[in-house]
Amino acid sequence: MLSSSRGSASVPEPFIISQSQSSAGFSHPSHPYFKLRIGHISATATTDEKFMMGNKIEESATTPKPVFFFDIDNCLYSRSHKIHDLMAKLIDQYFVTHLSLGEEEASRLTREYYKTYGLAIEGLVRHHQIDPLDFNAKVDDALPLDDILKPDAELRALLEDIDTSKVKLWLFTNAYVNHGKRVVRLLEVDDLFDGLTYCDYAQFPFVCKPAKEMFRRAMEQAGVENSEDCYFVDDSYDNCKSAKELGWMAAHLVEGGLPVPETQASQFQIRHLRELRDVYPQFFKSRISKSQG
Repeated sequence: MLSSSRGSASVPEPFIISQSQSSAGFSHPSHPYFKLRIGHISATATTDEKFMMGNKIEESATTPKPVFFFDIDNCLYSRSHKIHDLMAKLIDQYFVTHLSLGEEEASRLTREYYKTYGLAIEGLVRHHQIDPLDFNAKVDDALPLDDILKPDAELRALLEDIDTSKVKLWLFTNAYVNHGKRVVRLLEVDDLFDGLTYCDYAQFPFVCKPAKEMFRRAMEQAGVENSEDCYFVDDSYDNCKSAKELGWMAAHLVEGGLPVPETQASQFQIRHLRELRDVYPQFFKSRISKSQG
């Protein structure tokens, strides 16, 4: 689980590093190689391959559980917060500042790179040799999330009602790790998830949803081998479509007020996260549907 400090955008922690590595100078998890030991799980990993969030992961690797993967942005919080719009403005400004473009051209390139690569940052790195971590610092980390996101009691109650003896909860985002951790801390649900799979901006070429490779990476990191043991919710049509094609059971979140796609992306389509009780009832302690709430 994540540390209990709220609103921090610090580097990933906590990691458990073996004593021999610590004495060898591997004193911080940002070092490229470390030994991760949580409960019965032990693996050599790099920070771009695996990010575990504390000692909640204690079950034996020999008895894997299904995994419930949650997208973060515009999924754990409503798009009415307009965080995506704020991010788009910061991305456009980054294009203007670092590529000496006009605002209209910057906006066009942002859309083009997002459509082509899934992430605007990939186009920047691929075509303009921009430092991706500098981009992250001036875009994702610069978002005024502390002023926008507050603890969400309804979200927490929903997640707490999931029976974690039956399923593991895992975060799955195209954002960088700092942003993902920051969001769930501000919502005060960080302690309810076992881990996080994120797009590593320090690795190129980037791997992100909806690429099948990203879904396979999430499965590996979450410790699940079979696609039929993967459950998913995301607000992206393409991500849910890709998940279904891989054999995952996916729920496409189309928030109220948004147009419903002509063709459903995946097995389920919901208007609010509370409807997860209806589509995945086997994982909830409460059997009473709250989809009308």
